[in-house]
Amino acid sequence: MSDVDQTLVVGAVQMAPVFLDRAATLDKVERYVDEAGANGCALVAFGETLVPGYPFWLGRTDGARFNSDLQREIHSLYLREAVQIEAGHLDGVREAARRNGTTVVLGVAETPADRGGHSIYCSAVTIDAHGDIASVHRKLTPTYEERLSWASGDGHGLVTHEVAPFTVGSLNCWENWMPLSRTALYTQGEDLHVALWPGDVSDTADITRFIALESRSYVISASSVLRREHIPDFMPGADMMREASDEQISTGGTCIAAPDGSWVVEPVDSEEGLSVATLDHRQVRRERQNFDPAGHYGRPDVTRLVVDRRRQALATFTD
Repeated sequence: MSDVDQTLVVGAVQMAPVFLDRAATLDKVERYVDEAGANGCALVAFGETLVPGYPFWLGRTDGARFNSDLQREIHSLYLREAVQIEAGHLDGVREAARRNGTTVVLGVAETPADRGGHSIYCSAVTIDAHGDIASVHRKLTPTYEERLSWASGDGHGLVTHEVAPFTVGSLNCWENWMPLSRTALYTQGEDLHVALWPGDVSDTADITRFIALESRSYVISASSVLRREHIPDFMPGADMMREASDEQISTGGTCIAAPDGSWVVEPVDSEEGLSVATLDHRQVRRERQNFDPAGHYGRPDVTRLVVDRRRQALATFTD
């Protein structure tokens, strides 16, 4: 196998959504996929619920107030602008992935038809280089105030994908703190981990290196950024959210760590753009010599993990 066969060019996009505007945000995503393809990226990753945006308003507009007319109006808008894959909302991104031959890992607020289409899930969607939807991982447990907006997911998306010479898996935000969720991916041979974040340097700086050291894998942390000026006038409660927000609402923190925990790309603070790096699979194999968490350092005779990957459904129909 040649040296070239051992490497993979990857991209991590740190961008601001066109907040609460699905179509405009997806247009921006497609342009970045084209840019990644032009830079030779075989894989490009984006932040958590980038489309149409992370629900930053919950902590800024009294999001926990029960039966609040304001919260109902914001949520109604969020539902309208969320992504339904079955409706073809990601077809443009799929075409961009296909024409560039690039695998895309994209964070979306999903309203899946298989759960009725009126609840929102924090989903990491993997689109392969042929433009096909390879997997949709719905966040297992929304974090803190996120529970006011998102539903709980399931294990169906705890899968990995081959992007030669690597095996790629992904988790959303604080799922990356869940040891058993990480282990579910490690046992499937994951050696390139994609962590999706809403965007803060303090979130990514430590855990990205930790996961790399624990798994002896490359880790891409992809984050979004958001500034006060991005809050649109059409958003209910826009003035209230602006008043409660700093100028920089989300600082990003997109970065890439190597299997020895060293930085390939240090955390990017507040700036939008595409980070590109070449990963070498030989470094994974070097680090696995003394520690392989799912292989020679695993003890299934002592501790084992059971993973239910069935997609949850409220009803089963027999016609």
